[in-house]
Amino acid sequence: LGFPVPEGLWLCLSFGCAASLSPSCLSAQFRRNGDFILGGLFPFGKETVNLRERAEPTLLVLGYRKEEDPRKDPTLQSPSEQALWESLASWLNWSLLLDYRPRVTALLGPHNSDLCLLTAKLFSSFLIPQVSYGASSESLSNTELFPSFYRTVPGDKNLAEALVLLLSQFGWNWVATVASDDEYGRGAQALFLSMAGADNICIAFEGLIPADLAEPSARGQLENIIKLINSTKVNVVVLFAHSLPAQALLEHSIRMGLGKKVWIGTEAWLLSDIAASTPDIQSVGTVLGFVMRAGTVPGFQEYVAELFSSVVQEEFCQESRRLSGLLDAEVLGTRCQHCDHVTLGDIWPMLTVTVVQPVQVAVYSVAHALHRALGCTSKGCPKTPIRSWQLLHFMNTLPFEVNGQSFRFDQSHGTNTGYKLIFWAWRDGSVTYLPVGDYDQSLYIQKSQIQFHTPDKKPTSECFRRCQPGQFRRVKGFNLCCYDCTDCSENTFWSDSPGCSPCPQHQWAPARSTRCLQRGERFLSWRSPPAVALLALAALTGSASGVAALLFLRHLRSPLVRLAGGSRSVLALLWLLLLGCALFVGRPGAALCALQQLCFALCLNGCFSCLLPKALEVALLAEFPRCAPRLLGWLTRGRAWLMVAASLLIQVLLCCCHLYLGPDYLVLDYKSLPSEVLLVCGTQSWAAFALLHGYNGFLAFLCFLCTFMVQTPGSRYNVARGITFATLICLVVWIFFLVIFATLRTVLRAVTQICTILATTLGILASYFVPKCYILLFRPDLNTEDYCQNLAEEQPEVNRQ
Repeated sequence: LGFPVPEGLWLCLSFGCAASLSPSCLSAQFRRNGDFILGGLFPFGKETVNLRERAEPTLLVLGYRKEEDPRKDPTLQSPSEQALWESLASWLNWSLLLDYRPRVTALLGPHNSDLCLLTAKLFSSFLIPQVSYGASSESLSNTELFPSFYRTVPGDKNLAEALVLLLSQFGWNWVATVASDDEYGRGAQALFLSMAGADNICIAFEGLIPADLAEPSARGQLENIIKLINSTKVNVVVLFAHSLPAQALLEHSIRMGLGKKVWIGTEAWLLSDIAASTPDIQSVGTVLGFVMRAGTVPGFQEYVAELFSSVVQEEFCQESRRLSGLLDAEVLGTRCQHCDHVTLGDIWPMLTVTVVQPVQVAVYSVAHALHRALGCTSKGCPKTPIRSWQLLHFMNTLPFEVNGQSFRFDQSHGTNTGYKLIFWAWRDGSVTYLPVGDYDQSLYIQKSQIQFHTPDKKPTSECFRRCQPGQFRRVKGFNLCCYDCTDCSENTFWSDSPGCSPCPQHQWAPARSTRCLQRGERFLSWRSPPAVALLALAALTGSASGVAALLFLRHLRSPLVRLAGGSRSVLALLWLLLLGCALFVGRPGAALCALQQLCFALCLNGCFSCLLPKALEVALLAEFPRCAPRLLGWLTRGRAWLMVAASLLIQVLLCCCHLYLGPDYLVLDYKSLPSEVLLVCGTQSWAAFALLHGYNGFLAFLCFLCTFMVQTPGSRYNVARGITFATLICLVVWIFFLVIFATLRTVLRAVTQICTILATTLGILASYFVPKCYILLFRPDLNTEDYCQNLAEEQPEVNRQ
């Protein structure tokens, strides 16, 4: 199989023209006869810009006569545009479109994404295979829009993944990104931005280099980009651009004194002599970037050198011109006017760049598909007409080899050969592209080979510090990527979430925690110091009540004990002894909570019920002496016990009512304490609570009213004063108790209840029983009928008066 080599191939290597001493016949080497023609679009001259904004070529109608020939007036159209549209017109043979017989079997190129997006739409409409050796835009991966487009370079998605891994490995999470305002720059930047955000890499600034650097406003836009980069304080700039926009940005950064940065680039400008030859380029800092991992083309440099030595020999040139003259000029297109002035020195520096192998792979991919479509053997190929669309099946499915390396187009019609990480190393004033790493799904870096520009050789670029475990990010300023690290508060924890998550109700967490812990239980335990102290005091109080009861029982028939109420006083002391302080200590439960208030109210009622007959008796004799003979029998002797029993019965009924309306219940309080659950007995019904304890309050107040105004002669024992002070103390204690008890939701609630019981018991003991015990023990001489005479015994004398 033979086919003509596209004439732009050699010019893409030279990227410019230089006149030699005498013209050669190099242009004649681009014309060779063959059965199939492959078209090629290769760059030379000035790069085309703003293609998206153009609806038609500049003053040019494809394949037809034009009013003014651009070749005669170069200002009308750039050479690349002219070559593109003239080549398309020639190769497709627009006059025969209805026959669907294009002159080219397949197309190689062009090199950049902007041009490919234009040509791919056209060639895909006719299912003509097009293989680009440089276009990386992810838009071209859409096989539904571009079914016949292929490329021998990785897509920008792979490049963006490699860049994100590079930034992550060095801990650079605060970067600026700048792109050229074209399809390649915008597309690659958009992919990088989406992936960087997912990897916690923050973008301080994103900008676009003007597409047309010749416009008057381009300089101002470039200066504004440099000012904004400088204001962000970033130390890393990711640059997606072709060589000319990259050079323009680097020139302005040097001129404006931007300072040394880490510049991360791509193959589009990293390997370009245009960017590397920028004056004072070493002052920009450190330059790193990814280039396609491509092999060399064996013997290519030698072949080019031999060719250039041959094209100046007359015998070789005559044979070449003879072979070229046999071909149809309309098929091969316009002859290259400048190619005969290109020298080996013009193109030699470009023979080692990575663009050579992708071009070779592109040619071989079509050649292998054509061989398979024709059914070629080692002996030759049948001369069978092949339509372009018939090649697509073989290009999609079959692998092919180039120089011993296997290639295959993937589902997006690309070949992912991986990347090399290169570093601009300066040696004797010239740049050397030093390989320092590889990327193929994972990134490997030889960090020791990279000589950064910072004194410590470890440049940093962070708007924020890495948050430690147990901290969350709190955004500061206008940029969502700038934040402070704030500790998670108590009862919250951090677990790879944007903020701190609250712990479940039954768990807790200290500040800056990464997990939750089980809550402990807080209640008034038997071993707690307050409980021990209160129980010791309760034991002493109970002992005092018991001793007093025994003492009263021993002197039950003495005048003083009979004056105090006799056996009813002994019963009152026993009720005080039974006041249940111990019910409020230990882990509370539902049953225990229901019993606490009932026991307290019932025992206290038993004490007040025993004192009530005596209080009424005193009031009746002192304040209502005329009614006393008729009513006194209901307050003394056996009938007084009926009053005690009736009062207790009423309290029992109120206890039942309390249980019905709403007894106290166990409350699990998770809010009052940070690390523990508070177990307290809560009041379910304050109405039931008021009925339960209100009756005792009524009895105490009634006793107080009956005794506080009673006067007794100084030579007699004043039994009323004991009841007055005892009930007054109880009322005062209960006022404070209700105020505190209603507001407390801690273990102090149980402490308050115990303190109230102890204060009430001690108040009654100290006011009513201790003075009598003192007389019984230390002043038996006062325990006489005269000193302890009951008012009821004086009643006959009163009547006689």
